[in-house]
Amino acid sequence: MTDFYEEVLRELLKSGELRTDMRVLVVCAGTTDSAVLRRCGFTDVVLSNVGPPPKKLPYEWSRQDAEHLTFDDRSFDFCLVHSGLHHCHSPHRALLEMYRVARHGVLMFEPYDNLLTRVGVKLNIGQEYEHASVYCNHSHHGGVGNTDVPNFIYRFTEQEIVKAVHCYAPYAEHDIRFFHRMRIPWTQLKRRRNRYFYHAVRAGRPVLKLIETVLPRQSNNFAALIRKPDLTRKLHPWLRHDGDGVRLDQSWVHDRYGR
Repeated sequence: MTDFYEEVLRELLKSGELRTDMRVLVVCAGTTDSAVLRRCGFTDVVLSNVGPPPKKLPYEWSRQDAEHLTFDDRSFDFCLVHSGLHHCHSPHRALLEMYRVARHGVLMFEPYDNLLTRVGVKLNIGQEYEHASVYCNHSHHGGVGNTDVPNFIYRFTEQEIVKAVHCYAPYAEHDIRFFHRMRIPWTQLKRRRNRYFYHAVRAGRPVLKLIETVLPRQSNNFAALIRKPDLTRKLHPWLRHDGDGVRLDQSWVHDRYGR
């Protein structure tokens, strides 16, 4: 999964949508984020999580609850999360907190809700509640809110991200891009006493790879890049920017509804 993380970051760096000198906040962060961002060359990064920092981090650490960030609006250029929102009590609230503190945008990597993932859960290949994560963290943390209680795995869709963002910031259309990738849960499959599912998924890897290539939206993991619009230039036609903020354009409303 770190390959997908790094691949998307490098693609966005190449396109100029991200820069290594941007000030970046990572929520629900850990050593994976630290390693990937360092390899990609990011220099101004704040890693955050509800627990204490891992040892020997090359970046600044801040103890933060992703659902209640203490930073001011637009404190960072970009806000990132890698497979962390589904551990929150309210993933949407955490997403919108990320949006609030970012100047330019949000990049999120999360499980994806589609037919294939729902079938996988029904067949007991995927999990509905993340017991394996808690077990792999010595039954101490890794669940909801990073506690020892296994979290329900919230799987997002593209449309609910679009709707959540536009409800929170109904000022202009957002540029939102999606990237899809198949993620096989090897860790939890290997940990099971019953090895049948592990061997069955190994045998089916060529089929899963074909699905990822031909039907990428049936992959079980995805990333979303949410670009915040420049509200001094891009507003819905019924709005105007008066210097202090966004207001209703009374003339537009009158022309449409006035008599």
